[in-house]
Amino acid sequence: MKNHQIKINLPGGIVSVGDLSVMLEILEKAGIENIRFGTRQQLYFSATPDQLDDIDHGFLISDTDFEIDADKYPNIVSSYVAEDLFNSSNWLREGVYKDILDTFSYTPGLKINLIDNSQNLIPFFSGNLNFISSDIGSYWHLYIRFPKTNIIYYWSSLVYSEDIALLSEAIENTILTQRNLYYDQQEIDGQPLETAVRAGGSFLFQEASSPLKLPDFQLPYYEGFNQYNGKYWLGIYRRNELFPISFLKELCVICSKTRIGQLYTTPWKSIIIKGVEPSDRKLWNAVLDKNRMNVRHASNELNWQTEDLCEEGLKLKHELINGFNTADLRTFKLCFAIKINPKSGLFGSVIIRKQNQPIAEPTEALFDLMHTIDFNPNSKHYYTYATGISKVNLLPALSSLCETYYQQQTLVAGEQPDHYYETSPRAEPELTYVHQCKHCLSIYDEAWGENSMNIPAGTPFSALPAHYRCPLCEASPSEFNPVIKESLNTF
Repeated sequence: MKNHQIKINLPGGIVSVGDLSVMLEILEKAGIENIRFGTRQQLYFSATPDQLDDIDHGFLISDTDFEIDADKYPNIVSSYVAEDLFNSSNWLREGVYKDILDTFSYTPGLKINLIDNSQNLIPFFSGNLNFISSDIGSYWHLYIRFPKTNIIYYWSSLVYSEDIALLSEAIENTILTQRNLYYDQQEIDGQPLETAVRAGGSFLFQEASSPLKLPDFQLPYYEGFNQYNGKYWLGIYRRNELFPISFLKELCVICSKTRIGQLYTTPWKSIIIKGVEPSDRKLWNAVLDKNRMNVRHASNELNWQTEDLCEEGLKLKHELINGFNTADLRTFKLCFAIKINPKSGLFGSVIIRKQNQPIAEPTEALFDLMHTIDFNPNSKHYYTYATGISKVNLLPALSSLCETYYQQQTLVAGEQPDHYYETSPRAEPELTYVHQCKHCLSIYDEAWGENSMNIPAGTPFSALPAHYRCPLCEASPSEFNPVIKESLNTF
């Protein structure tokens, strides 16, 4: 009997204790033992057809929306979970998130992100419509990543909080009714889209006072008990991604007893509970002990993303982590993503992507190894480090790439001037040009060369051999455009 995968969206990664308790009770009565959380802060579980009949009835009575074996309506992601814990926003608070979420009168078919620009827990550009807070109160930058592409278009002005839902609906309608222009295309011009949407609605826009500047990336440790504002927050991560329903029900009971009204999910498939009073820690420790919950995993295990419901990716993650531990490999300030489905929008500074191979030819799996520009995972510009790597050679290649990263960090640190005794005026920095494929946005940087084609570092673009092709889409050098490297970091 085939199991079904059921998905429940938790808008903004927020779920009330009362709503979660009702869901868990329905699932437990139907015989479900575990649930999972996804990379878009949603909830998953697996059920047999017989179990699904009982669940369907319970969810109908409790007014719980869900999808069966589908993801037609992606969850709205927000950085609400990071508020007070991992960021220091000037104006983005709980009420702003909730007000925006409440204005959505339709169910989005595109991925929408509501992101605070001062935090690093939630990815900036993993959505199709990425609203990122600006320096001006109640106004947001908007970056559109067109569906099934890596093409990003920056909206020419800031968007007002109260317009986000209506603007999102207008943009989505335009994209989905003109798929030949904006959906899964190799080249997309976003300007006609913006012009059409502006003409079709009345929205309040504001000129940006400054461009978006991404914070330096360092994934915060999101597990265990941690102090903040005189209280504690508790993060729980599961190595196998499974959260026992019996355990979650006990958490909800403690939340109710201690007047905690909400739980939060993260894109790292974990949950966070805020507002734990110091005097109540014994209650939480007791339930963690009873359920044998480990809440202190190593950082080099927490900085990985795998696709939802993907056992192949999860297994590979565990194998590589074991190899990292054996080698005692440093991965500080790096995060890794394993893409079995090449078009999954995962977040990572180092991407391990499985190659598509003909089903009729059962050959050994091969992988491509890429990293984002300057290893900032919020960038959508990739360098290809190596292609066609066998599974057995992934660990050596990753170790080499990590070594390359730390060599680069050491060089950058060595180039920083000591300004303590500086008296002469600072010179204007020189601009560095790289070449970018106009189809897939891959980068050729002569400082790196192209390891996958044995092109050494320092090889100018003009000196590339005649056989050179883009490692990702095989475009010729004539399909590359020169761009200022520093400008790529505005994403």
